Amino acid sequence: MNPAPLPRRQFLNRSLGVAAVVAMLKDQAWAAEAGAGKVKHSVCKWCYKDIPLETMCQAAKEIGLVSIELLDPPDFETLKKHGLHCAMVSFPTAMGPDNKKIGSIPHGFNRLENHALLVQAYEPLLKTSAEAGFKQVICFSGNRDSLSDEQGLENCAIGLKRLLPLCEKLGVTLVMELLNSKVNHPDYMCDHSAWGVALCEKLGSPHFKLLYDIYHMQIMEGDVIATIRKHHAHFAHYHTGGVPGRAEIDDTQELHYPAIIKAIQDTGYTGYLGQEFIPKKPDKLASLKQAVAICSVG
Repeated sequence: MNPAPLPRRQFLNRSLGVAAVVAMLKDQAWAAEAGAGKVKHSVCKWCYKDIPLETMCQAAKEIGLVSIELLDPPDFETLKKHGLHCAMVSFPTAMGPDNKKIGSIPHGFNRLENHALLVQAYEPLLKTSAEAGFKQVICFSGNRDSLSDEQGLENCAIGLKRLLPLCEKLGVTLVMELLNSKVNHPDYMCDHSAWGVALCEKLGSPHFKLLYDIYHMQIMEGDVIATIRKHHAHFAHYHTGGVPGRAEIDDTQELHYPAIIKAIQDTGYTGYLGQEFIPKKPDKLASLKQAVAICSVG
């Protein structure tokens, strides 16, 4: 004998109750799944400028992140208090002629006249980072400003060689970021993976590698998965970002991140994945949580 059908409102109430329970269970399972995956999750603090670092650390722990990156030495104490790592330390700058910030994205290692100030700025940062247990420090090529790619590569190698002995002694790696010169950083020199790989090969040191920014390289050259498979030995770190617009890495953009993360894992990579998208939705931390879940494919 079949039971009498439930009134519509009662049926909906029960159905919604079941849906809420299912959603809650999925949410609880998400954190365990994110922590159990092969990916070590990190986030770039600059994308959340309106959230204090203390608050960001607390949220990171709840979400399942193990690192907050692109931080400076004054931030290290707060980070370590929460048991978090800094997968990529931010860059130092020194004031040069005409108020140029030497060490910033436009004014990097591709100019011989920058090298003395760069060495002066990087040496203490490398030491402080090593003392804190943070083993990767970001750096930049600088803009072309009419300099040829060949000469810029040669100049970068000359300047970086001055720091590599200290990097080796400290066990720290200098990591040059691949950035797009089409949308965000006009005239930036290290804007194609081939140029960055050529610099790695010229230096021939395990203490100099590249930051493969998926967002930037999708804009400049595409072919993301094939590039990762071919050149992964030179990639020390990865960043995410939605294309176009550098927003959330969800189904509103053209990249399929689960496949990309799987390709990274298939190379044997055991480092960190830094979320570097700029949230457009009101709940920025919800967007970050979603991104971590999308990339937890291990």
